[in-house]
Formats: sequence, C-alpha cells, structure tokens
Amino acid sequence: MRSSSQVLSVYITIGVLLIMATTLSAGSGVYAFTLNSIEGKPAPLADYKGKVVLLVNVASQCGYTPQYTALEAIYEKYKDQGFVILGFPANNFGAQEPGTNEEIKTFCTRKYSVTFPMYAKISVKGADQAPLYAYLTKDTGAGIAGEIKWNFTKFLVDRDGKVVQRFEPAVTPDSKEMTAAIEKELK
Repeated sequence: MRSSSQVLSVYITIGVLLIMATTLSAGSGVYAFTLNSIEGKPAPLADYKGKVVLLVNVASQCGYTPQYTALEAIYEKYKDQGFVILGFPANNFGAQEPGTNEEIKTFCTRKYSVTFPMYAKISVKGADQAPLYAYLTKDTGAGIAGEIKWNFTKFLVDRDGKVVQRFEPAVTPDSKEMTAAIEKELK
C-alpha cells in the first residue's frame, strides 16, 4: 500500500508532465509559464517576449552568492538592448536560501542593489520541482538537459523563448563566455 506522500508525489509528477506536454506542444518555450513574483503576484514569463532572458536559480547563503554583483552589472549593461535577468530563489542545496520572500528581497536589494526581477522562492529539483525547471532540465535538443546541480545555474533564452545555452554555477555572469553568448543573442 502506498503512503499518502507517495500518492501525492505521483500526482505532482503527473501534473508536471501534463504541464510540460502542454508547454512543449504550444511551442512557446519559457513564455508558457507563470510564476509568482517575489511580492506574491502572478508574473508571466510571457511579459518578456522579444527579450533575451537569463534565468538563474539563486540563494542568499551560498559561495556563489557574490555573483549577484555581476548579475546586476550585466543587467544594467544590456537591459536597454532588450536583456533581462530573472532570479528564482531556491532552497534545494544545503539549505542556503532559508528566508521568506520578503527576507530574500530585502537581502538582495540592500546587500547587492538588485534591480532585475525576482520571483518567489521555488524548488528547482525533486518531487516538488517547479514546472518551469522541469521544462528547463528536460531534453529539448539544446544540450541543456540534466538536473540542476547547485545554486546559480543559468539558462540563456533567446527572443523567441527558446533555451539556447546553459551555464553551470562556476561560470560567472561577467565571464567572456557568458557575455559573448548574451551579445550574440542580442544581435
């Protein structure tokens, strides 16, 4: 006999797969997803149609947390050219994002002067993985498949909502590799 948590896990998995099937058949890439902003209001990714988007799972107490500085710098550098960064706080790795959405927002704005859009805390892996991250880590033929390994994994999305590149946490946002990829998509 299955426990209620096992049954719930099965239902969640089925729900994620149904959402993914709908998304993939719609051909709208990341634009099909709506998550809550860090303020708790629905924030459709479709609002960023026509922009080059960098999706990043972030955490406040991680060795990579100082990347917020470089993230904000590249956001400021390229935002007027149609570039946006979307931050997704997640507590999946070493409990490095334990705060509430309000605490995360305060931390990001006070310590790192973050002005790019931040979303409400989500899960980026496991049974409660957010559908967006289930989509991002699925094999879409772009060579980006695979479970999120740590905080500050970055996905670059073209103006059509298609994921074109994945950068692991150690690749800094201001690296030549990443800025070249961003500039290529902005052209």
